[in-house]
Amino acid sequence: MASKRILKELKDLQKDPPTSCSAGPVAEDMFHWQATIMGPPDSPYAGGVFQVTIHFPPDYPFKPPKVAFRTKVFHPNINSNGSICLDILKEQWSPALTISKPPVSDAHIQTWVMGHNAPTIFLMHKDLSGVLLSICSLLTDPNPDDPLVPEIAHMYKTDRNKYETTARSWTQKYAMG
Repeated sequence: MASKRILKELKDLQKDPPTSCSAGPVAEDMFHWQATIMGPPDSPYAGGVFQVTIHFPPDYPFKPPKVAFRTKVFHPNINSNGSICLDILKEQWSPALTISKPPVSDAHIQTWVMGHNAPTIFLMHKDLSGVLLSICSLLTDPNPDDPLVPEIAHMYKTDRNKYETTARSWTQKYAMG
């Protein structure tokens, strides 16, 4: 079941790729993917190219993929190991979610979100529900109230200029070269 679903998602990605990211299997291993996320414009990550790994469990899509940044990033929801604090990769995972695109209409997702106290990063803009696009959104709108790195979250809340300057500096150092 997992192989079939992963293959379908790969075909969907190739047919209709998201504008800000790309992903695909590493060599012939369909359970291990490499993704690239472009730093969102109007964010301290603009111009950066961020490498991400995706490992699908054997019981995918009933369990979420393990997603981690390989590029260092200064962010309250991403730690030094690349782990990402994002609810849809943990307790809010649903087999209906896909790697790249929302499986249902925005109206359905908004209704679901409103009833689940999801963070604002999950509120829908056009095509914003898949795992990669949710990560892009997290780069634009960190969730400092559920941090993986409390010190960065504190800086984000108390000294936004310092946070943005540091994040931009890390982007230039680690994601632009």
